[in-house]
Amino acid sequence: MKKIVKDKLPSLWEQLSSQATLFLPVEQDGVVNFAPWEEGDSVNLEALNTVVPPKNVVFPQTETYMRFKVENDKLHIEPFEQNGPYVLFGARPCDVAGITLLDKVFLQEPEDGLYSRRRREGTVISVACNEPDAACFCTSFELEPGMAPGADIMVWDMGDYLLWKAQSEKGEKLTGSVENLLQEAAEEEQKAAMELKERVTAKEAAAAQEMGWDPSGVKETLKDMFDSDIWEQFFRRCLGCGICTYICPTCHCFDIQDYSKDQEGGRFRCWDSCMFADFTLMGSGENPRPTRKERVRQRFMHKLCYYPSNFGLYACVGCGRCVRKCPVNLDIAQVIKEVGGVKSGSE
Repeated sequence: MKKIVKDKLPSLWEQLSSQATLFLPVEQDGVVNFAPWEEGDSVNLEALNTVVPPKNVVFPQTETYMRFKVENDKLHIEPFEQNGPYVLFGARPCDVAGITLLDKVFLQEPEDGLYSRRRREGTVISVACNEPDAACFCTSFELEPGMAPGADIMVWDMGDYLLWKAQSEKGEKLTGSVENLLQEAAEEEQKAAMELKERVTAKEAAAAQEMGWDPSGVKETLKDMFDSDIWEQFFRRCLGCGICTYICPTCHCFDIQDYSKDQEGGRFRCWDSCMFADFTLMGSGENPRPTRKERVRQRFMHKLCYYPSNFGLYACVGCGRCVRKCPVNLDIAQVIKEVGGVKSGSE
């Protein structure tokens, strides 16, 4: 393992940004989100979660498929935008796990070309969590707040320095490019980081267990609950605002739109939400999910039943964003708890 003292982080940002676009958790007006780093930005590596997950880097909220224009009665198609290499520094282990879940959707055949290229061009550096809060429950999904296997480099914040471990070929290559800023980590420093990791994992697991956020068996239980009265209870609380989908690191619904003005136009993709009434609206006017009841049911059935049936993993990483942000406290942790209650006969 290597280490870098925090006094050298500004130099690290400069070196990384000279090689690729560097995305860091940047704080502006008290809000922390990932953004391309510029000199003078306020970087906050201690923020537990950014408001918008870093999936926005690999799966942008809006992206252009193509542009076209008509000149001299001929149609000219412009090529896809080339974004180039990037480094995503500071993603939490839960958000790295969220990107891994997106991979299973976008990298299966037929592969999504834009997503695939963006993933190939990126190097992901994850920062371990030292103090998850009461809304975190990643351990419920067999994740660790102090470890991100899907990251190219894993970093632990040890106070005055960051412990640094490359986990892939891309991680080794990037590590070599900033070798002048790194030092060898002593054995006792490495041991301290692993002990911290174990303590944090145990603490979060105990808290999640106490709250009843245990998804084991929920997939099988939900298979027989499509017509359950429990959806009546859930949907009446839902406002249909869609905030849960936009801040979720695993949601991947999108829409494709064309636009034109005069002799120019284009096609773009943008995030969409299964919580919106027009998400399943057909050209004929038919809508298979006409009310919030069907939409609420679909959201939680997808994450806790359909996705795991297809890919073997729950489509949740326990980041806690929906727990913190849902205005009516209708979050996936609450659904897991209540569905678990049905399973155990405590309804």
